[in-house]
Amino acid sequence: QVQLVESGGGLVQPGGSLRLSCAGSGFIFSMSGMRWYRQAPGKQRELVAAIGSNGYTNYLDSVKGRFTISRDNAKKTVYLQMNSLRAEDTAVYYCRTQRGNNEYWGQGTQVTVSS
Repeated sequence: QVQLVESGGGLVQPGGSLRLSCAGSGFIFSMSGMRWYRQAPGKQRELVAAIGSNGYTNYLDSVKGRFTISRDNAKKTVYLQMNSLRAEDTAVYYCRTQRGNNEYWGQGTQVTVSS
């Protein structure tokens, strides 16, 4: 079955960096688009970054120039490098993939940006 497991979250000071990882299994990772979402308390889940099977990327405007999504198909892992973190980046971060009409989510990893 499809599984996505995120890791790398934590507490970081404003201006700091974190790298999130999402390891996939149960599907052909190299042929799958991958996305990172986040959900802050009391807010809707929002798309942060996406990477296609061809490596094409796009980003939420507020994270452009600060976050970088990448993938390692040999490790079946997608990454989100987050630099210059701000308090408003605090959220639970989820990775997601889709196979046909089915979407699959990881369990989420908490990112807290606070001094």
